[in-house]
Amino acid sequence: MTKNLNTTVLQKFRSLRYQDLDWKTVFFFLVVISVFIRFPFFFRDYVDRDESTFILMGQSWVNGHLPYTQLWDLKPPITFLYFAIIIKIFGKSFFAIRLFGSLLVALTAWFTYGIASKITSKKIAFWVAVFCVFFESLFGSLQGVMSEHICTFFFVAALFILFTKEDSKWFFTAGLLLGLSVMTKLNMAYPVLSLGIFYQWDGFRTKRLWIHLKYLVFMGIGFVMTILFTLLPYYLQGISDVWWKSIFEAPLAYSEGKFHSPWKTLPYVGTIALLLSIIYFYKLVDWRSKGIQLLTVVVVGILFSYVQAGKVNGHYLIQLYPFILIPLGMAVSKLPAIPKKFSPIAILLLILIPMESYLEYGNIISNKLEKGSFYNGEGIDVPKYILDHKLETENIFFTEYHIGYWLLDELPPTSASTHPSNIAREELFPYMNNPSKSGLEELRYIMEVIQPNLVVARKGKRIFYEKLVEYNTYIDAYLAQHYELKATIDRGLIYQRLE
Repeated sequence: MTKNLNTTVLQKFRSLRYQDLDWKTVFFFLVVISVFIRFPFFFRDYVDRDESTFILMGQSWVNGHLPYTQLWDLKPPITFLYFAIIIKIFGKSFFAIRLFGSLLVALTAWFTYGIASKITSKKIAFWVAVFCVFFESLFGSLQGVMSEHICTFFFVAALFILFTKEDSKWFFTAGLLLGLSVMTKLNMAYPVLSLGIFYQWDGFRTKRLWIHLKYLVFMGIGFVMTILFTLLPYYLQGISDVWWKSIFEAPLAYSEGKFHSPWKTLPYVGTIALLLSIIYFYKLVDWRSKGIQLLTVVVVGILFSYVQAGKVNGHYLIQLYPFILIPLGMAVSKLPAIPKKFSPIAILLLILIPMESYLEYGNIISNKLEKGSFYNGEGIDVPKYILDHKLETENIFFTEYHIGYWLLDELPPTSASTHPSNIAREELFPYMNNPSKSGLEELRYIMEVIQPNLVVARKGKRIFYEKLVEYNTYIDAYLAQHYELKATIDRGLIYQRLE
């Protein structure tokens, strides 16, 4: 029976007619794959601490406070607007935030399919889109909703327009989308700039310079309008300087931080550059194709932004995947086909790719059986314990699991502690109107002046990065002298201040 079932699956797989796929069918497939892979993470307290910070910033906006006024984080405002809109409509719902994140990933893959289908076959385009969903959802802390997911969606949608339309109004629309991308993650300004340079060069090469300049003017108008749209609410409140300093000056200061260096980006940038060089050197793609050239200049722009920032986290690569998977998929298609006898192995490997998701399905089921809820993680269990035991929540400091502020309807003790690690990023203090001159001064202010009644930490992990010895030495000693360990919830530690 098993043999017959395997034979049936293989026959359906082989009989799939890619040329008959329409955009609705492709979109349906991508939504199903994205939701299936990401669904078990809908119930996790947090996947990456950045996502928790974005939720806090979005909630603050819903409560009537513009970003950077009550709370502060190092991202442009469209990132927070995504979360604010969902919270405004659906309330405090992890499920809604992650569901729309899944749709965002599916849409990004769908536009990637649209781009790829213009320069290669529908079969290659389809599998590029499928792997786009995989790479934007697996292998690290990508199951949450990151700013890279949002900005990449806007950028891929804009690039799809540039691939398929050649009209002033569509270039204007692309400009709006590119502006939204940059106002979600500022480093996307570099691939936008590289696109502008490419279109001028291509116009000169094809003797259509004036036509391309006209298109770029319309694109530029759309781009600038988006930027000004984010300025408007600050201008109306007379705090345009807050907008400027937080969005443009602070990231430049951050890139010059003591833990950032262009040399740290070389393993990532070098590997991707080498991969693309091999593809072009062996002529696995047609370098003369305008589509391939467009993809290349986007990749170069993104890689340059990593070097300029002097840092590459795993989730940064979300920005690259749609653009490098297309030439990579075209190159792989040139390799010898897999013999039919190995097809079952290939299918098995494909099924096993989302192993993280299968493990998380098991986790939510076991959590339901053990604790009565699919929602899991110390970021949920610690606030629940605090509420169940009627501990004071008004004065609390989460050094870890800071999504707890959201669940308790509380605020971080200072704007600098919105993201706990920002306390040590003293190069950013001038841009958050922070009176402290150093991270240690800020930490002392929180612990000795505000004196939080509860401090939440994580078992087996230093409160600050290992390199920040002075910070860890201070807070460990202060907790030992002025606090007692009230409870341990899995890996969550709840310290209560001594009377």
